[in-house]
Amino acid sequence: MKPTVKPKRPYFSSGPCSKRPGWSLEALNEALVGRSHRAKPAKARIQEVIDKSASILGLPESYVCGIVPASDTGAVEMAMWSLLGARGVEMCAWESFGSGWVTDVIKQLKLDNVTKHEANYGLLPDFSKVNFSNDVVFTYNGTTSGVKVPNTDWIPADREGLTICDATSAVFAMDMDFSKLDVVTWSWQKVMGGEGAHGMIVLSPRAIERLESYTPAWPLPKIFRLTSGGKLIKGIFSAATINTVSMLAIEDAVDGLRWAESIGGLPTLIERSEANLKAIADWAAKTDWIEFLAEDPATISNTSICLKITADWYQALPADEQAAKAKQIVSLLDKEDVGYDFGSYRDAPDGLRIWGGATVDTADIEALLPWLDWAFAEIQG
Repeated sequence: MKPTVKPKRPYFSSGPCSKRPGWSLEALNEALVGRSHRAKPAKARIQEVIDKSASILGLPESYVCGIVPASDTGAVEMAMWSLLGARGVEMCAWESFGSGWVTDVIKQLKLDNVTKHEANYGLLPDFSKVNFSNDVVFTYNGTTSGVKVPNTDWIPADREGLTICDATSAVFAMDMDFSKLDVVTWSWQKVMGGEGAHGMIVLSPRAIERLESYTPAWPLPKIFRLTSGGKLIKGIFSAATINTVSMLAIEDAVDGLRWAESIGGLPTLIERSEANLKAIADWAAKTDWIEFLAEDPATISNTSICLKITADWYQALPADEQAAKAKQIVSLLDKEDVGYDFGSYRDAPDGLRIWGGATVDTADIEALLPWLDWAFAEIQG
């Protein structure tokens, strides 16, 4: 039967993600619009984003944290273009964004001493084969595959190369050992539900030492430059951003971080996200037409929760008809105002991708699940 209870907030997109509970435009009333981002109060607000991010995440005191242009993509590209080339590179990829970084390193930076460690959707590469005398680039959580690294035990503390981690759908939702990560990047529009356009980058002392001792062979655009005169541009990490930031976006980021503090900080953020995954896992365990895309339970993402349809009749369909049926589920629930934007990523296997980050209420996940069963019954005809 058609369910009667709907999610109060039917926002399950994996980016931009759901705003925090209780959010409204009134949260931006104090935004310093019309002010220079270099003005003292504006810089204080920008600094609040940096300081609260570092505090909530528990970043080591020796690390620096800053705001950079172009979301997580800009932050990752900045790191690769500024740091790579000093030694060989190990590229780890198991979904589309990681594969994109591989393409950029090989075809854009044109580095030739590159080793690829790749795996199909649902799996992780064999990390035991990674050579840590080289630099290593990887995503912590595969946003389009729903496969995360379960931990960083595979990264040695005495590594010679740098570890560059795209953590955009992991940070603030997973317990990360930052001592194993030399560069960490993310964007506000993922786990914290902030507005897009701006990225964050964290550098360890080892990454800073590389920046100050190595000059890439290629020219760097202004928005990629982290050094000046061979020294780290400290202003980037103390509210003097490279380019003009949106003070509306800054206000929204501050609002999200203040909310995170008010509910108990990182432990509570992680608990909320893991509760969302548990709700879906409990449903999937008793549902005969759905499974996680991730093959190893230890690697199932608690943010970008990717599912595949396994019913025999569905699997017997041609690929294009499978894709159409999966999209029909999303369309049905969109029309019912039950759930928005939870289809699989365009490059990923057909199925569902339900965002379970910390800004999503578990009650809304639980309300969505009976509707998925209803929609699946509907597409069977």
